[in-house]
Amino acid sequence: MAFALKLCCILFFSILVLFPITCYGDDVFLSTRATFYGSVGTFGTPSGACGYGEYGKTVNNGEVCGVSKLYKNGTGCGACYQVRCKHPQYCNEEGTTVVVTDFAVGHDTDFVLSFQAFAKLARTNMAKLLIALGVIDAEYKRVPCQYPGNNVKVKIHEKSRYPDYLAIILLYQGGESDITAVEVYEESSKKWKAMRRAYGAVWDISSPPKGAFSFRFQVSDSAGVKWVEPKKVIPSEWKAGIIIDTAVQLT
Repeated sequence: MAFALKLCCILFFSILVLFPITCYGDDVFLSTRATFYGSVGTFGTPSGACGYGEYGKTVNNGEVCGVSKLYKNGTGCGACYQVRCKHPQYCNEEGTTVVVTDFAVGHDTDFVLSFQAFAKLARTNMAKLLIALGVIDAEYKRVPCQYPGNNVKVKIHEKSRYPDYLAIILLYQGGESDITAVEVYEESSKKWKAMRRAYGAVWDISSPPKGAFSFRFQVSDSAGVKWVEPKKVIPSEWKAGIIIDTAVQLT
């Protein structure tokens, strides 16, 4: 009898230990509120706080968003989230996946979706009724970004001034990774020099290295923190607007 009671106690406490793991795993959605910007037929905006420009308007077929607390001073730029509406009479069960391209607050929400993304939350023939609500109860979770056929690309920002000032943006940031640092290699000193996060996803440096030079970026994800150094280099005569394919994919 005593043995049976002891065994029951062990099983009970084992369930208690495992229960939080079951409840708070990767599939858990967190509650939020969401609204939208734009109008019928519009995509994202090229003026988002992440600094993506036209890429931020059309990436992920225009299904993008601005966030508040998830912006994380720019570290949250490029992250992907599955967002679902919690009004079953109007909304489908799948929701939509959006890419963070902007910082946005207001209406007591954390997600401000592009019009296209917001409308995709609705069930067939229910989009107008959902849009009429304006602000909705919703839920979200982080999901891997997927860009089939696209490696991480580095774009030389339009504000760059050769050869004195270099600003870059990393595009097609796959997986569930955050880019937390960027460095360039200076051959003359044999040292890596840190770039500054200017704002959002834009990194810059004054007096960049001369000639062609290597760069690397620090990636943080569930597996930890690591440096990724592409084999491609910044060309010696770089200029604003060029895009460099790193041949690297983050998964």
